[in-house]
Amino acid sequence: MSDYVAGMSSDAKNSPKRVVFVTRRTSAHVRSVDEEQVQTYPEALFRAALAVQVLVIALVLLSLLFNAPLEGIANPTVTPNPAKAPWYFLGLQEMLHYFPPIVAGVLIPTLLVVALVVIPYFNINIRPDGVFLKSRRRNLTVFYIVAASLSLFLWFFDVYVALAPTLMVAGFMLIAAFSAPQSPDRFRRYLVSRPVSWWIMTWFLLELAVLTVVGTFFRGPGWSWVLPWRS
Repeated sequence: MSDYVAGMSSDAKNSPKRVVFVTRRTSAHVRSVDEEQVQTYPEALFRAALAVQVLVIALVLLSLLFNAPLEGIANPTVTPNPAKAPWYFLGLQEMLHYFPPIVAGVLIPTLLVVALVVIPYFNINIRPDGVFLKSRRRNLTVFYIVAASLSLFLWFFDVYVALAPTLMVAGFMLIAAFSAPQSPDRFRRYLVSRPVSWWIMTWFLLELAVLTVVGTFFRGPGWSWVLPWRS
């Protein structure tokens, strides 16, 4: 008990081994130099509620200005051509056009779910540093191997709609790799400061958006390629 002394203090972080008596005229608080944070209540909760309200208002305005693109009454004896899934599954249906069902319907979704579970356990997102700011040569080698393997895989199966976003993200990563944090170009400084988690999520969202758009607007009878502005 020799390490503990009684005293008057409101700083519990700098005096972790002290027994502190907090009076009514002072409040206990912790002084720290950590990164800026946002309290869950009321700041974060207020922002979430505001975003929900804006989304609801936007959906109401869209429903008042535009009619829903509904088709006629379903006929069980007639199958539409093409038979399209809901828009949130059209990316998966587009992959079924290129890959075998076991790959597009089972293997790829399973790998995505497993990646979402496993990736947080790796020490790749503890600090939001640029992916090429530390261990540049090693990270650049890994990037070349991953980008080349993924591009060759997509090219082998003729998945050009997914190859285009992959090459675009790879191009921006190359710009980030050969840019300096002190670059006079603001866009280059932004790219070089992005961590690996940002690049993975950006690639995933671009792939999802492109596959969904292609399946929605550019697929006609027999899942053939059509232009949406032509009848």
